Amino acid sequence: MSLFLFLTVLQAIVAAALVGVILMQRSEGGGLGIGGGGSPGGLMSARGAADFLTRATKWLAITFVVLSIVMAAVAVKTTTGSGITSTLDRTVPVQPDPLAGQAGAQPGAATGTATGPGETAPGQPEPAPADPLADVTQ
Repeated sequence: MSLFLFLTVLQAIVAAALVGVILMQRSEGGGLGIGGGGSPGGLMSARGAADFLTRATKWLAITFVVLSIVMAAVAVKTTTGSGITSTLDRTVPVQPDPLAGQAGAQPGAATGTATGPGETAPGQPEPAPADPLADVTQ
């Protein structure tokens, strides 16, 4: 099993535990909604449960962030030198000018009608758009 897969599973477990611990807390800081009963300073009192859940939330959040940073570093290390960077170095091929063979010809000069940007002269086929990624293989 790869390191990245192991870290992904561990990250999912930490995320689920973090969600569970956060949902168990009361918004007023009561923690688990435990009221009264038991010793006031014990672990299972309302205050003891709230303190435990607060500490657990803090450490799970720290673990989540550290795992995220480690996973990003592992992902960068494993993808370095792959085909992703080689496709970024390519240049777009230069398209030949369709009017290069006509000396001094202006678009629409033959028919007397002018064409604006993005328009073709009447009777002329519409040029196909250039696809810069046509020669990229996966």
